[in-house]
Amino acid sequence: FCPICTLPIPLPMHEHSVFEVCCMKRICEGCAWAVQKRGMHDCAFCRTPTPDNNADSLALVQARVAKRDPEAIFFLGSKYFLGDLGLQKDARKVVELWTEAAELGS
Repeated sequence: FCPICTLPIPLPMHEHSVFEVCCMKRICEGCAWAVQKRGMHDCAFCRTPTPDNNADSLALVQARVAKRDPEAIFFLGSKYFLGDLGLQKDARKVVELWTEAAELGS
């Protein structure tokens, strides 16, 4: 469900929504479009400026990981698994992060 309009996001979710790394929320395309139409180019949920590059995105994720956010920890593990955001693939780090996320309730 979209945390803004509370409507269900159709499957496959990655095709009908936007994932915001600043707050770890998945926003439906309708809400994301409505925010942009109003001239706001920040996160539709938390109003954080949208990162321009991988380093800025990684910094936002790591800030949430430092606060022990299970969604952020799982997300960072996924990025290590895929080698995204400029990270090297690291299976040991993936298992460590996903285990921590699971223990925290992700």
